[in-house]
Amino acid sequence: MKKLVIAFFVMCFAAVMSTTAQTAESYFTAGIEKAKKGLLKEALADFTKAIELNPQDAIAYYNRGLAKYNLGDNKGAISDYTKAIELNPQYVNAYYNRGLVISKLGDKKSAIADYSKAIEMNPQDAETYYNRGYAKEDLGDNKGAISDYTKAIEINPQYVSAYYNRGLVISKLGDKKSAIADYSKAIEVNPQYAEAYYNRGLSKYNLGDKKGAISDYTKAIELNSQDAQSYVNRGFAKSDLGDKAGAISDYTKAIKINPQYALAYCNRGNAKDDLGDTKGAIADYSKAIEIDSQYVDAYVNRGLMYLNEDKTTLGCADLQKAKELGDKDAAEAIEEFCK
Repeated sequence: MKKLVIAFFVMCFAAVMSTTAQTAESYFTAGIEKAKKGLLKEALADFTKAIELNPQDAIAYYNRGLAKYNLGDNKGAISDYTKAIELNPQYVNAYYNRGLVISKLGDKKSAIADYSKAIEMNPQDAETYYNRGYAKEDLGDNKGAISDYTKAIEINPQYVSAYYNRGLVISKLGDKKSAIADYSKAIEVNPQYAEAYYNRGLSKYNLGDKKGAISDYTKAIELNSQDAQSYVNRGFAKSDLGDKAGAISDYTKAIKINPQYALAYCNRGNAKDDLGDTKGAIADYSKAIEIDSQYVDAYVNRGLMYLNEDKTTLGCADLQKAKELGDKDAAEAIEEFCK
């Protein structure tokens, strides 16, 4: 889930009577107006001029940092946020935005420190808890992430992304029922949330609710007709329920969306095999191998089909390749069929 970035300019400048301060203020005001119009380079130049004339203006540094960030200058943005914090150690937004940029650059621990400082000063900011949770999740601190997502939800009970992300982490820890509850809450708040339907479908499938999974995958597809993964997963659930033709149809749609989807070819090959279409199954396994030369399952399945067709040389060659890739079943099959 993409992190949220505050992209606003704070216009709050103390009135000072000197000519220099008035000039600095005019540059600052001009920078704000240009930034609102998307003229970020021009805005940056104005903020720089304002800083030159009034080097103690934390707000000018902060807004120049925003402009730099939106222009792709992450390090420059961090430098300006840091200066704003030096001038005003209580600058909550500067800590928050610096945390966002630092996290983007991969330093999750420092980002967490900035988010924590922002929370210390403003403990009712749901977004800061959310982003700190996101950073903790990236570091493998799943319990810490859940705690922060939960706090974000307590502050804002309509926080869709917090429900969704908490569901992902809870699912990762094995609690599929609680994950489903979070995905359902996210869907309740935002019925157009395709990813929530998809992941709820995954959890339902893992709990054995194949029909419920198909229903959720179907909804995800309705919301995003180019979601190849939902087609594949729906096909897998259909196949489990005995609907091999329906499964093949879904795998075919996934392949149409993504012609390089090796898993879709392999799964379609399995369904074709179940329906007795040996030639079609071998063709699909071959395509999966063409896309991914390390696809063990495709080698094993094609190898066994070749053996069933009395094509021993081809079958044993596939099984040997699978064995080289570490498949123990292939090694046992070689012992039995390829002596």
